[in-house]
Amino acid sequence: MAKQRQVEQRQPRRKYCQFCKEDVEFIDYKDTQLLRKYMTDRGKIKPRRVTGACTQHQHDIAVAIKRAREMALLPYTVSVVSSRGGRGRG
Repeated sequence: MAKQRQVEQRQPRRKYCQFCKEDVEFIDYKDTQLLRKYMTDRGKIKPRRVTGACTQHQHDIAVAIKRAREMALLPYTVSVVSSRGGRGRG
């Protein structure tokens, strides 16, 4: 029983900022392949706790994604196609 309690208290591995590791100074808004890694499949910006980026680089990522959206390089939202029917029935 004590061993099981120990396993539950273990913290997940700490994520590290990929941009700090690679010593990146500027995140380019035209690099859509990179920016898509930091977006969900619906077009939302992933939070810092998911991406593992430091505060400054997460801010730079968000600004770059917003600029790319403004320039129509990235979508604001992605339309969801559901196979469940919809509102029009009934």
